[in-house]
Amino acid sequence: IFSSLNVEENLLLPPMVRPGGMSLGEIYQLFPNLQERRRSQGTKLSGGEQQMLAIGRILRTGANLLLLDEPTEGLAPVIVQRIGDIIRQLKGRGFTILLVEQNFHFAATVADRHYIMEDGHVVDIMTAGDVKQNIGKLQAYLGV
Repeated sequence: IFSSLNVEENLLLPPMVRPGGMSLGEIYQLFPNLQERRRSQGTKLSGGEQQMLAIGRILRTGANLLLLDEPTEGLAPVIVQRIGDIIRQLKGRGFTILLVEQNFHFAATVADRHYIMEDGHVVDIMTAGDVKQNIGKLQAYLGV
């Protein structure tokens, strides 16, 4: 996010690289608060709004794979819920999402598959259904 640019300028900056890039209208429909803040500078946005702006910029390019690294870190619970809603909407539209997230309770609501990593190595793989059946094993991995 370029702090010297407002929200709309940040959204217009990435070119639509491939067909399927979302229009400003589609971005604003997905993120109504960005439309309300479209004239605000990047430095004036909350952490959640910055996260939404970053996702919106990628969606403008026509990418169909999103790599999200800790998108909920430091965000208020209501914003975490909104980010989850957006991720589910994007999944429903056919986007592939690779999510790296320490907040398991959040990840469990949006992920189809869970890869448990320890010391940089995948030590277990579970589907969403497996998680419910192996909650004790999962808690042991997470140190709960």
